[in-house]
Amino acid sequence: MSDAIQADAPHIPVLFDEVLDALAIEAGERHVDATFGAGGYTSGMLARGARVFAFDRDPDAIAAGRALVDSSAGALTLIPATFSALDSELAMRDAMPVQGVTMDIGVSSMQLDQAERGFSFQSDGPLDMRMSQEGMSAADFLNTADEAEIAHVIKEYGEEPRARRVAQAIVYNRPIARTGELARIVRKALGYKPHDKKDPATRTFQAIRIHINRELGELEDGLAAAERALAPGGRLAIVTFHSLEDRMVKRFLRERSGSLPSGSRHLPEVAAKHAPSFEEVGRPVKASEDEIARNPRARSATLRTARRTGAAAWSEGSL
Repeated sequence: MSDAIQADAPHIPVLFDEVLDALAIEAGERHVDATFGAGGYTSGMLARGARVFAFDRDPDAIAAGRALVDSSAGALTLIPATFSALDSELAMRDAMPVQGVTMDIGVSSMQLDQAERGFSFQSDGPLDMRMSQEGMSAADFLNTADEAEIAHVIKEYGEEPRARRVAQAIVYNRPIARTGELARIVRKALGYKPHDKKDPATRTFQAIRIHINRELGELEDGLAAAERALAPGGRLAIVTFHSLEDRMVKRFLRERSGSLPSGSRHLPEVAAKHAPSFEEVGRPVKASEDEIARNPRARSATLRTARRTGAAAWSEGSL
């Protein structure tokens, strides 16, 4: 990574070198950064000679990335869209197929650091959490949904064992407008001691954010879109940060590579219809202790890599 790129990137993404090495970029290839964010991976791809198509649904990220577009001499195209639409967006630009796709799943450091975006309880702000800055906000959801739906979201996406208790407390204390309010309500419902290692509000905030932004549905659709967009031999590199995402990626790659256990309820029907569209490359990669020391967020990161085969995409809607 060059000093110039390092200086320009406000947030160096986790597993930076490992992701770029996994993509095995050759000069002139087309690559997709499905989660542009602050442009860290994109900058690295450009430095290795790639033609980059970068996606982000956050208008702030797109606006901040204009300077990188201007300095890229035509090598970077920024696309204000969700990565679930990456194959259709690329097709409209006559940019199919591509040689690599990378995804960094979850909320970006920039979003977490801006209190006004409402993603974090570290600083009080409006209860928003919308990556696209449009549609239903976290406050809209919590102030209108019934207790059962709120409990389901918190249990399903936050893996919170006392989700019902949290949901009851939220409904009782409505309306809620600020991140600080929600954090206090959850802490009181679950019991919170200042010396506790993990803030009990963490799971609830994660769950609501995932629900508001349809993150798991986007990931499922994005994986299928990447399958359709990648050329034979193309690389898929995905960084996840919690178990829900990682389980989904792991299952997708094992299914598509034909390596699911024989007891899988999907395997008999699927295997009969499809040849493997991916082959997994290496073992999952975790951040080094040095990187974790520099960036504690890297502790939960997992990188999985796969190579596209020449078989047809399993997903429907192939272009």
